Amino acid sequence: MPDLYRVLSIDGGGIRGIIPARVLIEVEAKLQQRSQNPDARIHDFFDFIAGTSTGGILTCIYLCPDPDRPGRPRFDASQALDLYFERGDEIFDIPVWHRIKSGLGTGLTDEKYPADGLEEALEDYLGDLKLAELLGPCLITSYDLKRRKTHFFKQHRAAEPNRNFLVRDVARATSAAPTFFECARVKSDANISFPLVDGGVFANNPTLCAYAEVRKQFDKRAADMAILSIGTGEHRKSYAYSEAKDWGLAGWAKPALEIMMSGVSETVHFQLDQIYDAVGAPDQYLRLDAKLPPSTTEMDNVDAENLAELREIGAEIAIQNDARLDAFIDLLVP
Repeated sequence: MPDLYRVLSIDGGGIRGIIPARVLIEVEAKLQQRSQNPDARIHDFFDFIAGTSTGGILTCIYLCPDPDRPGRPRFDASQALDLYFERGDEIFDIPVWHRIKSGLGTGLTDEKYPADGLEEALEDYLGDLKLAELLGPCLITSYDLKRRKTHFFKQHRAAEPNRNFLVRDVARATSAAPTFFECARVKSDANISFPLVDGGVFANNPTLCAYAEVRKQFDKRAADMAILSIGTGEHRKSYAYSEAKDWGLAGWAKPALEIMMSGVSETVHFQLDQIYDAVGAPDQYLRLDAKLPPSTTEMDNVDAENLAELREIGAEIAIQNDARLDAFIDLLVP
């Protein structure tokens, strides 16, 4: 088999980013074992990484260079997971004054959380790093409210001043989930301003966006790519007709966001599955996800018990898919 172009895609999902972060600890360990290199990192075996929201933040972390070791990643997979446990309670923190302002913490009259904790964490992890300085090609999703169009942050196009941004601003924009955080206003190196929100409004699962970008920019067909796509947990909360039929704007706000995010993820998986079946290479596309128990579905539940349960779900996904992961690792390691 010729060398394949290796793609990693990570869904959005708030604090549930713990799930793919935990899975990728196992992936990194398998890559280290297979390559017999204890210093191997996620970046070393993926040519392209895509992420939405929490997946976009993880993308930035995996591709963040080490200032003391040029060309090497600053963080390993375990350190990426640490973000959620060390800073999650600060990111999803509601001061008393903001709770009142946002409609008693509902997010109906203002965003549910102030962005201070999120921005502080991103600055601590990413500093003044620029998009062009990330270690490899990537695509991170957001949506431009002013221009009413998708906005993709791309390391491989960031040599152009209007496409280069502070990485912490990239991470802030992709995670500006409506009702949770206020929209982000970021400026490119060309001093052009962009009002952006979470890419989850159109591509919570960015795998198809990654496929299209690699197809266009790197001239790779489906048969030339190996794609690992990792979700943040499936949840399908049902709504009774008698309950939903009388919803107005306030009633639809949260269910619409949840339905949109899960519906997009399911549809993208179906499309990629069909594409790889059609080209006779089903083993070159691997989607890892799991159904969530009701107690873990919230994107902002930072209780210690919930964080531990999400980490366990990630570990279980890796265990249950151990053979499939081993087979996929064979495609990644030259």
